[in-house]
Amino acid sequence: MSAATAARWVKRWEGQQQRYAVDREERFTVIADVVDHVTAGRARPLVIDLGCGPGALAARLSRRLPHAEVLAVDADPLLLELGRTHYGPAVRYVEAVIGAPGWLRTLGLDRPLDAAVSTTALHYLGERTLRQVYRQLAALLRPGGILVNGDHLCQDTAKISRIATAVGRRWAERRAVLAHEDWQSWWTATEADPELAPLLAERRTRPLPSSQGEDLTLSRHITLLREAGFEHAGAVWQFGNSHVLVAVR
Repeated sequence: MSAATAARWVKRWEGQQQRYAVDREERFTVIADVVDHVTAGRARPLVIDLGCGPGALAARLSRRLPHAEVLAVDADPLLLELGRTHYGPAVRYVEAVIGAPGWLRTLGLDRPLDAAVSTTALHYLGERTLRQVYRQLAALLRPGGILVNGDHLCQDTAKISRIATAVGRRWAERRAVLAHEDWQSWWTATEADPELAPLLAERRTRPLPSSQGEDLTLSRHITLLREAGFEHAGAVWQFGNSHVLVAVR
């Protein structure tokens, strides 16, 4: 894949993601602030981005923390290759299905994690798998290490959740974000690019996850995190239903 092709498709990916992540760039900044704060003074912190896609968050973290080792994990070979080609060697990309048997062995970790981050990815996991992944991450993180999850998380009541969703949609309308192409049209367009054909063929052979945990509330996530061994858990940022949830080991 050429650098120009990767740059074009990553730019379009960034555009369509704006439709779904309210105040996405600010959320990235908040996550980077949290990781920067927790890893301050550590010579070579180890950070993992779960469900990284092409690596938008991982790349931002590597620029913010150039002394850190950033590992980006996803199950999609096309998105991983876009990231490798576009963002270069500052991030190490690994193909793995989060929560699948043996997925941790593929990461090649040589020391405890300082931070695990994720954006709009962990909602693909059903509650049973998410419970397991939270426990696995708690075991991998050093004491005082953090899990940071930026995602749309439901409120505890349907009424408040609907209001929060409306607030997010009004924000998108004010900024004309909804004018961007959507998720499905982005994937449809990739089919017309012959340079992507080998990776798309490879992608069709992969057991890609489907969304199963979108109905889990913020408070349920916090409960699962505490049960998994995290000492503290709570939201540090919110806009509508979009949250940055932090759990401290």
